[in-house]
Amino acid sequence: MEIDADVRQELLSLPKGLAEEVSRNLVMVARLIDEDPEQAYAYSRIALRLASRVAAVREAAGFAAYATQKYSEALAEFRAAKRMTGSVELWPVMADCERGLGRPERALAMAGEPEVQKLDKAGQVEMRLVAAGARRDMGQLDAAIVTLQSPELASSSVQPWTARLRYAYADALLAAGREDEAREWFAKTVEADKDGATDASDRLAELDGVEFVDALDGSVDEDEDEDGDDDQDAAEVAAAERAADQTEYYDEDDDEYEPLDAPEADADADAPNDGEADRPGDGA
Repeated sequence: MEIDADVRQELLSLPKGLAEEVSRNLVMVARLIDEDPEQAYAYSRIALRLASRVAAVREAAGFAAYATQKYSEALAEFRAAKRMTGSVELWPVMADCERGLGRPERALAMAGEPEVQKLDKAGQVEMRLVAAGARRDMGQLDAAIVTLQSPELASSSVQPWTARLRYAYADALLAAGREDEAREWFAKTVEADKDGATDASDRLAELDGVEFVDALDGSVDEDEDEDGDDDQDAAEVAAAERAADQTEYYDEDDDEYEPLDAPEADADADAPNDGEADRPGDGA
């Protein structure tokens, strides 16, 4: 996994050895943030200690903190990145951090700021999702539903954010007791969610009363299969013993900064040499 060209460009301001070390840590953040956010956070702290004046590092640290629900820390890093770049791209996730800190009214205030008009379409949809989540946080369910109603929701065009927008709308409808409408929008979500990013199919099945049977449930026909299972188990044990008898076993006997201890990483990943987002809702 490689970091993008913009980040590499930012790292050119660092000495070569330091830039390479920071790059390795940022790669690990990107690789681990979904499957192991705590480990990604640890790598982000290394990068932050090495290059806190690089905007991309502050942004990565912010997302790692966000993924581990350290919302105050995430918000501080996002604000720092925004000051360095002047970009409003992080505005929706900053507002969602306010939700995570239990301040939905601040998230709503941010939804009305001029920065929102500077966002691209995807960013504006994210901001709408955050605002709707803030309305729900405040118990304003009907207002949340209205907030999500938009040309983007009604469009038949499928965009990267379409499934999440439809899902949020369906979920809000269901919370409001509008089950028939919720079912319709969960179905529309499934149509748009080709990658299975949401659990819309499960929600839809639940509304339709479909029950899934565990294929590994041993309670079905247990008495009938018991004798056969005993024979099969005995055969498997014998085969394993024969295999064990045949197995061979073997005994295996830069000058401007100091390398720091790195956190433990997955066995598959390259460990760094230097060391030191449940998202609040359907927001960023």
